Amino acid sequence: MSGRALSFGVMAEAYERFRPGYPVELFDMVTAYAARPVRTALEIGAGTGKATRLFAERGIVVTATEPDGAMLTELRRHVPANVRTVQAAFEDLRPGKRYGLVYAAAALHWTNPEGRWSRAASLVEPGGVFASFGGPIELADPAVEQAVRAARSAFLASDGVPSPDGTPPEAEMQWPGTELQRSEWFTDVRQAMIERRLTLTAHDYVGHLSTISAYLVLPDAEREQVFRQIIDVLPETVEIIADITVHLARRHDES
Repeated sequence: MSGRALSFGVMAEAYERFRPGYPVELFDMVTAYAARPVRTALEIGAGTGKATRLFAERGIVVTATEPDGAMLTELRRHVPANVRTVQAAFEDLRPGKRYGLVYAAAALHWTNPEGRWSRAASLVEPGGVFASFGGPIELADPAVEQAVRAARSAFLASDGVPSPDGTPPEAEMQWPGTELQRSEWFTDVRQAMIERRLTLTAHDYVGHLSTISAYLVLPDAEREQVFRQIIDVLPETVEIIADITVHLARRHDES
């Protein structure tokens, strides 16, 4: 796992406060796709447990894995008792127990591409489900977006995460669906979108930016300066687009 991935731990409390959670619609989508009861799940890169809560609070026994100790400490404050926590990167997980669902919430792009799908497959029950979901938060007003882009331009050309396999944004199938389609272990790959619009105060929007890796890796003085410049160009509240792109795939039945 990269240094950028581990840098999230220093912002665990901010991550919990400023990152939006996940809607029940996502749980319904994943379990409808499974088409059979999902009793156990393994979460990759659980962070502070935003997605953990979605599944655990609806009866699934979740094993939440996360390499950063500060993130896990925050997660344990918020999750129900049926959550088991393991401090480990995805690459450190070894085949053994298999789960009805293995999923990653805005975390899969931090995993090592080498052996990613064979490792994931070794953790999913035959006929079980792999799910990955997430998406960037974008300003809905183009004028505000342009002002923020100009305010950060001296420090960052972009604060997004490029597609790990180079898939262009206009392609019909996005990553990781593209890799899942090429994988020998998974089938029935689907991509879906859950649309969300949220309103944040300017300070909460900048708080969210403080959890984004592109800002986390800036030197402290530069990060503080870019946030001051961004807050200066924002209205009191901003509307954001927080759509969730969902990828689902089924583990080949080995029978």
